[in-house]
Amino acid sequence: MADFQFGYALFLLLTVAIGLVRVGRGPTAGDRMLAAQLFGTSGVAILLLLGRAMQQPALWDVALVFAVLAAVTAVAFVQRVAGRAESKPEGGADGS
Repeated sequence: MADFQFGYALFLLLTVAIGLVRVGRGPTAGDRMLAAQLFGTSGVAILLLLGRAMQQPALWDVALVFAVLAAVTAVAFVQRVAGRAESKPEGGADGS
């Protein structure tokens, strides 16, 4: 069973590597943020799988911390984007 869990963890690691491409190319900040959320989600899943496969419950605690940090990061991004949208004038750059 541990071999399957290691295999799933490796698959998730490959998805994170593909997500790096999206962070680099990403045309918008939203695309980059979603890729960063992929890192958080996949990181949590990888840690849970490895913790189970290697019988290391401490990795579960680290996964919980990563999950909380990913949620805080998403909230901070949304607040930053919302603050930027409120500071722009309604008529556009030419003031019309």
